[in-house]
Amino acid sequence: MRVLFFGQLKDITGSSEDSPELGEGSSLESVFEHYASRFPRLRDLRSSIVIARNHQFAAASELAAEGDEIAFLPPVSGGASANYFALTRDPIDVASVRARVLAPEDGAVVVFEGVVRNNTKGRSTLFLDYECYEPMAIRTMETLGEEIAANHAITRIAMVHRLGRMEISEISVLIVVSAPHRKPAFDAAFEGINRLKKIVPIWKKEHFADGEIWVDGEWDESVVQR
Repeated sequence: MRVLFFGQLKDITGSSEDSPELGEGSSLESVFEHYASRFPRLRDLRSSIVIARNHQFAAASELAAEGDEIAFLPPVSGGASANYFALTRDPIDVASVRARVLAPEDGAVVVFEGVVRNNTKGRSTLFLDYECYEPMAIRTMETLGEEIAANHAITRIAMVHRLGRMEISEISVLIVVSAPHRKPAFDAAFEGINRLKKIVPIWKKEHFADGEIWVDGEWDESVVQR
């Protein structure tokens, strides 16, 4: 069994990975407790830590098996600047993000909310699932946002994307742009959502009453290596 730690969890444990010897039938939660007993700070963060098993999000009750790769993932967000980029499994707090980017000198704030609709081409949608390559996704969002901020006369930009299951009418993605004037705010928000959908590694599965599909997309030509 290989156990991986990322972000602040790596700092807490003093290691990026470990190979513990645990008994057969150990749950992922017991694997976590094995480390939390040694590093109590982990237990303090438990409510915000997500577990992955063999590159897929997993429930703490699942049983670990020999040869598994188990990863403990802290909350992910990026952006050392005044701009803000984040992934979340909780409902997006639009008011909080808006307040985060709006400055007293701004005369405009544009808020784009991508929401889950109840149909696709006449086929009734039950709910959506989003998954992503988290470390790369947050880094790509940050790079994209900083490029947009550099190319438009805006004050700040924020990008937040939901992961996991989403119900009809829930917000799946949020773009917020503040600026002294409205045109650059609109332009930056429009560019932000269009480019995010083509270069950030986030995938959507749509669930219907009679089946489910991964929604086809298209990479931006700038990221395709020929």
